[in-house]
Amino acid sequence: MTNGIPGLTELWQRFERWLIEHAPADHGSLREGCPTDEIKRLENSLGFPLHEDVRTTLGIHNGVALRRAGADPGAFLLGYSLLDVDGILEAHRDLVSMVEDAREEGEEDLVVGRIADEQWVPLARNISGDLLFVDHRHHHWGEIGEMSFGDPEYRVLWPRMDLMLVDLCDSVENGTPVTSLSRVPVLHEGRMLEWHIRPSQ
Repeated sequence: MTNGIPGLTELWQRFERWLIEHAPADHGSLREGCPTDEIKRLENSLGFPLHEDVRTTLGIHNGVALRRAGADPGAFLLGYSLLDVDGILEAHRDLVSMVEDAREEGEEDLVVGRIADEQWVPLARNISGDLLFVDHRHHHWGEIGEMSFGDPEYRVLWPRMDLMLVDLCDSVENGTPVTSLSRVPVLHEGRMLEWHIRPSQ
């Protein structure tokens, strides 16, 4: 616990309790936790150690069941679906490929650390391929970023994952927008959570 904020496991449990009661299809999409050897395989493939928040999250749930359509449950993180180990590796390979292509084309300054980086570890992906990621760069260690292929630069949404979960829990429990961006939680058919863009005042 840091500055009165519960630990990450407790926060995931709080969020899950809300899903069980209000969005059971989303809760049913969660997969079981990832064994230690799978986490080690992920680290070996990435080539650097994982932030403890990623290790903890994978230990609780190794992503969600594969979504094949927008109407399928599992996109409860602001419209993003938690990735499993293989999904993280696939998305990370895409980021690395973008970085390598940019370097070959002399466009490193336009891409690296802006729309792709080898030190970004994907956490969740939406149906369009945009990513939530945990930044593993030294000066951005643990930040939660959002990378959209339609934007010229990524956005920092939260400085840490525990603050992300506090924000999400408060938002769904109170029906209020998350603090980092104008999205509000909306229940769909009493079974899954959607996030709608809040209209401009």
